[in-house]
Parts: sequence; structure tokens; C-alpha cells
Amino acid sequence: MNKQFAVIGLGRFGGSVAKTLHDMGYEVMAIDNDPQRVQDFAQIVTHAVEADSTDENALKALGIRNFDVVVVSIGEDIQSSIMTTLILQELGVKKVVVKARNDLHGKVLYKIGAHKVVYPERDMGVRVVHNLISPNILDYIELADDYSIIEISAGEFFAEKTLEKLDIRAQFGCNVMAIKSGRRINIAPLADDVIHKGDILVVIGHNNDLKKLEEKA
Repeated sequence: MNKQFAVIGLGRFGGSVAKTLHDMGYEVMAIDNDPQRVQDFAQIVTHAVEADSTDENALKALGIRNFDVVVVSIGEDIQSSIMTTLILQELGVKKVVVKARNDLHGKVLYKIGAHKVVYPERDMGVRVVHNLISPNILDYIELADDYSIIEISAGEFFAEKTLEKLDIRAQFGCNVMAIKSGRRINIAPLADDVIHKGDILVVIGHNNDLKKLEEKA
């Protein structure tokens, strides 16, 4: 079953996360206390709802605890961000990812139970999405609208097979640029190089092809 996401706060970062998740086929509830923003997102996500995220009863009524991941992307109001995170934690949400303005804000968020803190000045919204939906994706760089480079952790599908046997280019249309094994990095690996479980593959390709590869990982 597909993961379900809720995004609280539809500013630039939250809006980017909500739209990207929905474009990738996930069910997304977008929540904001600004009716205009909610209206703007009504056609972009699965559900767009006007609500005050610092109101515990409002979040309960939305069934927020049933979502797999809740992303808190409240703009300038640090107090609301902290209050919302506390409520989500108390309601038992499985994974709470929160945008922080600075390191101190981030430390407070971790202390009150945020599972992951992101800093949009350092993390693009799209990059964070890849990290949310696929824990095997360690890093993600958007090269153009349709092409990206990802770092992917080798699971069972890749383990103890050569690049020749995997034939990633033929199967998925992607190219393995490098293999990292511990501290060793193999740049431009050869066809008979063996991949071990836990190795990091640096792969370039079209986003649709990379998504197919992610699903195998």
C-alpha cells in the first residue's frame, strides 16, 4: 500500500514537498491556516484543508495519526512549529519531519520528539521527498527537469552480483557512475565488478527510470 503523507504549512518549501509527493503518485493532505493557500492547492493535492495545526482537536478530527509521514513546514512562526510538533508526537504520528529555521530550532524539535529535522536552506524540497519515500536513497541531485543523480544503498536485489549480470542500463535505462564500499570509491566501475550488500551506488538517469530502480532497491 502506498504511503500517505500530510504536509502542514504550504509556503515555498511545504508547497514544493506536497506537489512533488502528489506528482509521484502519493496521497497527500495539505493543511494550512490561510484559506487562499488552501484554495491554491485544492487542485494540486489529494485533499487541501484549512486548519490551525496548534489545535489538537482540529488535527484529531483530520485523522492525522493515520498518516505514515507528517511534514511540518510552518514558515516564520517557530512557536507554532514547536507546538504542532509536540501535538503530533503526543498523538502518536509514526514519522514527524519538521522544517527548522536554524540549528537551535532544530535542536528543540529533536528534543520534543521530531523524527527528522530538515533545513530548506540546505535541502531542496524535492531532495527531501526522495529521502522520505525511499529510505535506501541517501542523496539526490536534480540535474535537469527530467534527469537526476541518486546515491542508493545496495539491498538484496544487487547483492553479490556483477554489473554485467544486473545489466542496469538495459533493465532500467540508468548508468552506475561509481560504487562506494566503505571508504573505497570505485569511479567508472567495470562490468565484472561485484556489488556487495550495503555498498553505495551512484546512479544517473531519467527520473522515471530511477524510480523503477528505487522500487527494486
